[in-house]
Amino acid sequence: MSFKDLKKNSSLGNLTKKLISEVEKMNTPVGGGPDERFWKATMGKDGVGQAVIRFLPACDGEDLPWVKMFSHAFQGPGGWYIENSLTTIGQSDPISELNRELWNTGSEADKETVRKQKRKLSFFANIYVVKDSANPQNEGKVFLYKFGKKIFDKIMDVMQPEFEDETPINPFDFWSGANFKLKLQKKDGYWNYDKSEFDRPSPLLDDDDALEAIWKKQYSLDAVIAPDQFKSYDQLKVRLNQVLGKNSSRKSSVEEETEYDEYAKTESQKVSDEEVIQKLEKSWAESKNVDTSTDDDGDDPMQYFKKLADF
Repeated sequence: MSFKDLKKNSSLGNLTKKLISEVEKMNTPVGGGPDERFWKATMGKDGVGQAVIRFLPACDGEDLPWVKMFSHAFQGPGGWYIENSLTTIGQSDPISELNRELWNTGSEADKETVRKQKRKLSFFANIYVVKDSANPQNEGKVFLYKFGKKIFDKIMDVMQPEFEDETPINPFDFWSGANFKLKLQKKDGYWNYDKSEFDRPSPLLDDDDALEAIWKKQYSLDAVIAPDQFKSYDQLKVRLNQVLGKNSSRKSSVEEETEYDEYAKTESQKVSDEEVIQKLEKSWAESKNVDTSTDDDGDDPMQYFKKLADF
């Protein structure tokens, strides 16, 4: 699709219907070191953060302006299990099989274990940073942005408003979309996005040449969830056994839909991967006796957890 076609298909056309259809179907980075492609909001020492971003259209040759990722993050006797789930790309995953097996025992203790080991859902999209006072060098640049279901729900709220007097918008559109005012607060030790909201619809820029330049700088979302971004089933099985303190584990042969499958579909969307990471960072901070609201400490908690997950 050319840039001219992108503008021609602007607003609430086939793209929006395709997005909504994908969400309805859904409802029924690998590697060490910081990834410079990604933008992350900054929380101030006062427990408040703010930025303005714009969600961008799908890349050339890709259908959707976002992709979803399932992952697991939990601690066992042998350390932390922090891995992307192969269920993201429609493949069998050892922890999902184990959770199904445990759920089907009917034991409340086993079900509680499943709840601790359940899938977490996160999303990836291209964004343009309109304003980032904490890091002004990011303004005017394109990044990948990883976010959870709370922000995704806000996206869907403006695409499918609840009330008849509200006009739906496609927030991913260059011309009739809207800036997203990201507002952060720290509540009970965790980041909260409840006050974040979309601004009024307006073009991102009034210069189509500049918009096209932005469009061409976007990162492939298909690459984010490409098969090479996941460990193999056997690698994940080895790591899972290490974390659980087992030398071997029986592969579940359950194939039919079960009560667990319905539970998994619902629960995997309740807690975002970012919230899990915040819990891990909080746990790390408590063990190191540091304050995660500051950036003064030289240690990187995410590097700490990545080391725990390596084998």
